[in-house]
Amino acid sequence: MGIMGLKSMVLVLLAIVTNICVAQLISTGMTVVLNDIPYYVPAAPVATIQIRSDQLNADTFGAGLVPLTVVKTTSLTFSQSDLEAIIANYTASDDVFQTGFLQAIYIEYTGSLAVGPKTPFTPSIASNMTLLGTSIDNPAECLGSILAPGPYFVSSTGGIFQAYKLYSDFAGAFIQPLIPAANGTYAALPAAIPGIEGPSTVAVPSRLYYTITSGQPLAGIRLGVKDIYDIAGVKTSDGNRAWYNLYPAANVSALPVQRLIDAGAVIVGKMKTSQFANGEEATADWVDYHSPFNPRGDGYQDPSSSSSGPGAGMGSYPWLDLTIGSDTGGSIRGPSQVQGLFGNRPSHGLVALTGVMPLAPQLDTGGFLCRDPTIWAAAGKVLYPQLTFYNQYPKTIQTISFPESGDTDSDTIILSFLSKLESFLSASTTALNLTTLWEATKPTSAPESLTSLLNITYPILISKEQIMLVRDPFYADYAAIHDGRLPFVDPAPLVRWAFGDSYPNSTLTDAINNKTTFMDWWSMYVTKNDSVTCSDSLVLYVGSTADEQNYRNQYSGPPEVPYGFSSGRISPFTEVPDMVVPIGQASYFSNITLHTEYLPVTIDFLAAKGCDGMIFQLVEDLRAAGIINATQAGQTIDGGQILF
Repeated sequence: MGIMGLKSMVLVLLAIVTNICVAQLISTGMTVVLNDIPYYVPAAPVATIQIRSDQLNADTFGAGLVPLTVVKTTSLTFSQSDLEAIIANYTASDDVFQTGFLQAIYIEYTGSLAVGPKTPFTPSIASNMTLLGTSIDNPAECLGSILAPGPYFVSSTGGIFQAYKLYSDFAGAFIQPLIPAANGTYAALPAAIPGIEGPSTVAVPSRLYYTITSGQPLAGIRLGVKDIYDIAGVKTSDGNRAWYNLYPAANVSALPVQRLIDAGAVIVGKMKTSQFANGEEATADWVDYHSPFNPRGDGYQDPSSSSSGPGAGMGSYPWLDLTIGSDTGGSIRGPSQVQGLFGNRPSHGLVALTGVMPLAPQLDTGGFLCRDPTIWAAAGKVLYPQLTFYNQYPKTIQTISFPESGDTDSDTIILSFLSKLESFLSASTTALNLTTLWEATKPTSAPESLTSLLNITYPILISKEQIMLVRDPFYADYAAIHDGRLPFVDPAPLVRWAFGDSYPNSTLTDAINNKTTFMDWWSMYVTKNDSVTCSDSLVLYVGSTADEQNYRNQYSGPPEVPYGFSSGRISPFTEVPDMVVPIGQASYFSNITLHTEYLPVTIDFLAAKGCDGMIFQLVEDLRAAGIINATQAGQTIDGGQILF
């Protein structure tokens, strides 16, 4: 080899070495297993303490970490019995904590007495536990505000790391599990556990890290977010692969999401939506992503849409406390009904949907799906701070298409609930026939029937608005970087958009006018505002029963334009609150299991616009009276092993 060849080789080697020197290796945390339970350990510690060489040999515990429990006490003579009482409380209240974290103990003294020679702090614990120190003799240097009690991992250098328990997303409810990142942003969870049950692993922090306060009424509430809401640092898919890959991560979180974060809610991930929040059936309509599984009954009922992930997740996972969805024509209420959840379509306009993908701004709302009405109401107070929570209730109940006799289990449950509600409110009930009432009181210039007035109002609004606000900009942006190509879109949005394209733009104005006509008529003849009870009456309709099943393994025809008028369209057109309340469950014979199974029975409550707080409070009072109950995750609304 000549001199020039050697020089060339040297230059190449120098280039390789230079590239190696500038390479950056970043830790994203690690996954560990403690007593057969998987945990995610973030890369950055939340605090540091001094570790003496004689206290721990971290290598013996694997991964250079030792499980640690932090406890707080106000007693100067903290004893083993005090510790055992705390451990019992931790075990009962927190799913992340386990006895494996008792390998080492750190005690924080928070009492009012000053520690000194005359008032020493003298904790005493069992000899088989390692006391790493106390806040008196070995104060922790916290990177945040304080070192909260609960389970941690500590390194041999004294770094204290939070413990996130890992759960399988076996229902396929999540599209992207998340963890907190820097500066109020979020990042994809870089961890996974074995299994083929679902595409995701979700990490949840200890509940013990959080304390509910007046400023943070949702502290520690684990929140799943429908994937049409922006979250800072995270890309949004809107249920479409092309959209996800085309647009960058959001810089800021959607206004409703940020409001919940500020109140202390803990985001654990983004959850699946049917594409562009259009209604889709599980079989055939879902193409880009797989529809989540409804856990109730035989496990093969459709989860409804478009807040499918939030509904399936709440029905499946006891470790998930709250989900936020959207409702334009039923996207919160449908999943809440079929999975036996408390769900609310709020009065239109209660919260601005900045940073949320639109379907039709005239109809779009943001609300919750939840198993516990107390958490539901607390979240409502955060998201809709202008609401008044009334504690006096209407004395008139109007029912739409209620059963007249208990011919089925579902009918019996509905009539029993109505009787209890009448007694609780000292109210009278009348049947509301909208067709008859409209014919007798309609505006002079209005069509003879509600169907004539409203038959195409909903599809015109959602198609025309989404074409302008979503489809056309999306198509243009995609074509600009893909040589004029169109992106893939699921059948359901395409059918609706094609419908909108077939009508002149003037029909959008007509649809808005028809909606306004019906809204004004409703507020005049059906529910009126009242200074004492907010609404002069409650309107109830049946949300779901066990009498009709919607199996996800059955093929139906192609998606259709959502024509027509039904009880579920009342609230979108009138802007009144529509809130789903589970009242029980009824039996049906499953053609999957060939056994008797159970599905939820729910009732929807409507009231005058702005009376959401009255319904929230009424539901809490009905629970306190034993008329309704919180529901559970599992095969039924009372819990139970989910079938696979």
